[in-house]
Amino acid sequence: MKRLLPLLALWLPLAAAAQHQHNPPAQPARPAPADTTHQGHAMPGMNHTDHGQPPAPDHTQHAGHPMPGMAADSTMQHGAHGAMEGMSHAYSRQLPMARNGSGTAWQPDATPMYMWMSHHGKWMVMNHGAVFGRYTNQNLGRSGAQRGGRTFDAPNWLMTMAQRNVGAKGLLNLTAMISLDPITEGGNGYPLLFQSGEAYRGRPLVDRQHPHDLFSALSIGYTHAFSPDVDLTLYLGYPGEPAVGPTAFMHRISAMPNPDAPLSHHWVDATHISFGVATVGLRYRQFKLEGSNFTGREPDEHRYNFDRPRADSWAARLQWAPTRELVLEAGQAYIKSPEELHPDDNVTRTTAAVLHSRQWADYRFVASSLIWGLNSSDHGREHAVLAETNLTLGRPTLYGRYEFVQKDPDELQVPHLHEGASAFNIHALTVGSSYRLTQLGRKGPELHLGAQGSVYRPDAELRGYYGKTPVSAEVYLRLNAPLMRMGGGMKM
Repeated sequence: MKRLLPLLALWLPLAAAAQHQHNPPAQPARPAPADTTHQGHAMPGMNHTDHGQPPAPDHTQHAGHPMPGMAADSTMQHGAHGAMEGMSHAYSRQLPMARNGSGTAWQPDATPMYMWMSHHGKWMVMNHGAVFGRYTNQNLGRSGAQRGGRTFDAPNWLMTMAQRNVGAKGLLNLTAMISLDPITEGGNGYPLLFQSGEAYRGRPLVDRQHPHDLFSALSIGYTHAFSPDVDLTLYLGYPGEPAVGPTAFMHRISAMPNPDAPLSHHWVDATHISFGVATVGLRYRQFKLEGSNFTGREPDEHRYNFDRPRADSWAARLQWAPTRELVLEAGQAYIKSPEELHPDDNVTRTTAAVLHSRQWADYRFVASSLIWGLNSSDHGREHAVLAETNLTLGRPTLYGRYEFVQKDPDELQVPHLHEGASAFNIHALTVGSSYRLTQLGRKGPELHLGAQGSVYRPDAELRGYYGKTPVSAEVYLRLNAPLMRMGGGMKM
């Protein structure tokens, strides 16, 4: 339980800060125009089908729940495409804030947002994160010869973003993300069957998920709008996230209730912490084309320092948001020497994803992701497929994740397969549920109670190590930032 104590240092100051957010002075009320939706882009969290409808009556206001950091009766100005002044996307003044993902990746505009938000002069500041205090038991009922593990631990992360408009067409964004995983998980991370990637004390991490670095993101981005349809972004991170794959699992709303990293992490989004990233992105309407130069080597076991930047790897990614509920992604990256223990091995990573979100009221939404990743190297081609869903219906949440991954013998530290085969096939299914118990104070974090179970189906050659159908289970308490209620909890 000593590992859980440092989390107080992570959450108590933040909760206290949320209780004392700076509120800008209220401006004299002005009559709102009849149509508060501009060019098809309503404020995130508002229904786009409200064109021409009369204003909602006063009883639809959520009393006591104004948007954090803003007076309930404040009047705000709309910019192009309906983005409110100071409330736009992190890398475009023309896009809604709800499209923010991780790095420069997108989520659907209909994605609910869990965060604290405040305004400080010309700056808008957003804080969000999660802490899981949990017990996990991997491979229940295993024999002494079979792999697994159990522990009390606390996966966690906290992100702060600050942004402001610069002149008539510029947008500046500063982002910092920290994780106390090195303390709450230890140097070798937490047990997770069939997980692989990175190293500890000269040995590969197998059946364990590595901890994330204390400083998981420190980035700066500047976007210049040439017109409402075209803008150009320069993003620099040390560490940062290159344009590889969709929004990383820690920030995907479809993965929000699940404490575990996907088994496909190193096929899709492991580059979300890269020590040295430069990305240029060009947006045209609902398309965005990006290119990145970044450090291919994954973080080393020294989680408190800053690794040497190498700028030896490249990536390109195309994103498309055809509707407010969908984002499609496709891209490819050349990653030089990602693994410390195999410095001569380079990887070409190809990804494609479909992200969907739909919400019809506060705390009532469904979010799903379908993601494919392919690692190609001198050792062969290994595929990974992930499908996950988060269905939230008020206080209860139901969620699930299915994965198919191919992992070679070196990754799992087992003898090589028979001649002609280069990788093992592994199927994994996780189902779980959580319940929102309470909110700690009017502006504090939410507290959830949850449980989940996983069942695995590996190739026959692996069953002597894991069993025929290994099963894992865990229970947890989760703290996360509160939902931003924007559907009717604020006068405009």
